Amino acid sequence: MTPVMDPLIDVTTLQVLLTVAAGLVGVGLFGALSQQSVVMVMMGLELAVNGVMLAAGAAWAAVSPELADGQMLVVIALVVMAVEMAMGFAVVIAIYRARQIDMVDSATDLRG
Repeated sequence: MTPVMDPLIDVTTLQVLLTVAAGLVGVGLFGALSQQSVVMVMMGLELAVNGVMLAAGAAWAAVSPELADGQMLVVIALVVMAVEMAMGFAVVIAIYRARQIDMVDSATDLRG
């Protein structure tokens, strides 16, 4: 018979974490949809994705606390997001240097 492990987080902590995650997603979406600066749009998207990852990590810790799969998935997603944001900022800097464009509306000629 396998011993039953205590959950890593209790229900109240899970509710708080999910509420914070929902707030991060909401603020991130508002920031991404309301801003015109490319950098601010990217920051809003980053906040929204961080909220999703917080919710996923909290849910995984509540459902399966004995496995570290969820933690590893969150760490890998953070690394991928950091690389993706670095590449995105590099593209924004290249566009700014070439055309002096730093607003989303001004970059309409970049359509392919």
